Amino acid sequence: MLADTRTNAGVDNIATFRKLATLEVPGDRVIGVMSAGNLAISQAALHIATETGIKLPNGEMHTLHSVPGIAQAAQLLGEAVREVYRSDGPVLEAQTGEFKVSFLLGGQVGTGPMRLFQVYSAGNFIEATEDTPFFQIGEHKYGKPILDRAASFDTKVSDALKLALISMDSTMRSNLSVGLPIDLMVYRKDSLKIGLQRRIFEDDPYFSNLRREWSDALSRAYRAIPGPDWEF
Repeated sequence: MLADTRTNAGVDNIATFRKLATLEVPGDRVIGVMSAGNLAISQAALHIATETGIKLPNGEMHTLHSVPGIAQAAQLLGEAVREVYRSDGPVLEAQTGEFKVSFLLGGQVGTGPMRLFQVYSAGNFIEATEDTPFFQIGEHKYGKPILDRAASFDTKVSDALKLALISMDSTMRSNLSVGLPIDLMVYRKDSLKIGLQRRIFEDDPYFSNLRREWSDALSRAYRAIPGPDWEF
């Protein structure tokens, strides 16, 4: 999971907030949650999901710390979004015209499978599959083509990490609403502990080199492609 930290309410009101939340109970569960959209909505929903708790359809009260599986975690987060809508939705829609938030939730609980879900503003969700092995939320139109061309279900973790960073760099270059620092979390299946968690700043040696190498590689690639033989 990779998330930027820039939020804005206009060009003169830009701030930094963490959009990647992680929950780790070594040996029991690792859950990562990324958010996009209205910051107040996402923070309120996460507070409910991690602290207040939600009663699931089976009648039991749970938080992300206690749900018995990762699918139930996605269900719980969706219910938390609906709870925020019930309390704040009408006022927000009257003020701004929209109730906009989205989440990516992934990880593993106990001996259950590792799974990844995208949760929408309505509280419903979909799961990543072999055919659709990654999700992006927020401002992704500049970076998604890179993943569409190169990422697949069997991409190695090290290559997926490079692709995610290149995708994020491409988005940041073309969209001022996305910016450093960026937060990274890597989890390996069945480990039940976070493998890597890192905040990447402008002066990070690897990221700086990756940005430079990618720009140079693009320049070399387009120059190497023969030009059209059309007359003009």
